[in-house]
Amino acid sequence: MPRRKQLSSLFNIMTTHTLDAKGKTLGRLSSEIATLLQGKNAAGFNPRIVGENKVIVKNVRSVKLTGKKEEQKTYYRHTGYVGHLKEEKFKDAFVKNPAWVLKRAVRGMLPKNKLASERLKMLVIEDNE
Repeated sequence: MPRRKQLSSLFNIMTTHTLDAKGKTLGRLSSEIATLLQGKNAAGFNPRIVGENKVIVKNVRSVKLTGKKEEQKTYYRHTGYVGHLKEEKFKDAFVKNPAWVLKRAVRGMLPKNKLASERLKMLVIEDNE
């Protein structure tokens, strides 16, 4: 058994956290989710272990932004071809897929290592509206 699996089995207490996004700002909610996904709220926190917290987020459509970010925030991606920088405004992306916006914000707040993708799999976004 690999060492990582041995250590994670020591702290194998799966905890499910349910968060309501109604009325919360995107950044504060994302940082709270990132902290829970890393397992920083547990006494046995170890940065090289994925963590055993599952986070369920409800009412994603009612997340808000402060200031003029709703009109000014832009998401960029590059296709790989010269001059093919694509941009999408927050308003359009949020109308199309609010779960993608939240997941992208959380991904930006997680440490950039090979555990990030495994931690993001523990995030479940439900939209009941």
